[in-house]
Amino acid sequence: MPGLKAARQSNIKNGRSFRETVQFYMIDFKTPLGRAIDIIIIALNLIAVSIFVLHTYDLSSAQQEMLWRLEIAVVGVFIMEYALRLYGAPDRGKHLKDAYSMIDLAAILPTLILMVLPASFFVYDIRFIQILRVLTVFRIFRFLRFVSKSHMLFGTISQGKINIAQLVLSIFIFFFVYSGIFYFVESPLNPKVNNFGDAFYFIVVAISTVGFGDIVPVTGVGKLVTVVMIISGIILIPFQAARIFRAWMASDRERKVQICPGCGLDRHDADARYCKACGEALPGDR
Repeated sequence: MPGLKAARQSNIKNGRSFRETVQFYMIDFKTPLGRAIDIIIIALNLIAVSIFVLHTYDLSSAQQEMLWRLEIAVVGVFIMEYALRLYGAPDRGKHLKDAYSMIDLAAILPTLILMVLPASFFVYDIRFIQILRVLTVFRIFRFLRFVSKSHMLFGTISQGKINIAQLVLSIFIFFFVYSGIFYFVESPLNPKVNNFGDAFYFIVVAISTVGFGDIVPVTGVGKLVTVVMIISGIILIPFQAARIFRAWMASDRERKVQICPGCGLDRHDADARYCKACGEALPGDR
């Protein structure tokens, strides 16, 4: 591939070993190749999440077979990604214990187990198959890597906007995961929970305290999931909002109160010498 060849030549010039080159491009988000890798992984993450959702709907045998083949292809790339990240990691033992690495492994294992199970197992232990299926809901956590620190949108947005993106993604992941779990425990016995959309609707209505009552849990486990979801929502959402508020407050503390004699503006950066509104020299620098 021309991109890989160019990357290899570039890193030879920079004095990197092949392992260091692999590690660099697996975490890089500024070079063209690093960005391309990120875009491909994000797209595959979206496909993997969509596959989980589609599996909850009534599909024909041909459609199910197509989804299964697509899932194998996507997970095959995830396995390659996992292997490359592990190979390039400076400390492989530490990498294996890293939260992102564990999320990547959890995204791979359910499909691998389904691939090695004998065909007879699908007949005699459907419940186990369903458990493996619901575990794939946690693949959505793979998106967290791309909103961490300055990685968001290739480092082109401010930390404040990254905090907002993290809040929005955290809330969506919260709704998504609980919807998947609620669907798994309720759909076998609840006639009003027929697919992921029904479960997602219930979770949003429940956590927002609207409570229309058109969908209610009918199983003991479903009621437990609902209670845990509401309690964790009460804790998680305000906590994430408080993080953003603290970041804004910290940003304000980095500014100094310095009244401009020209226009009266009283907020300036800590190292400001001139007013950012009118250009007048600030009193401390006259």
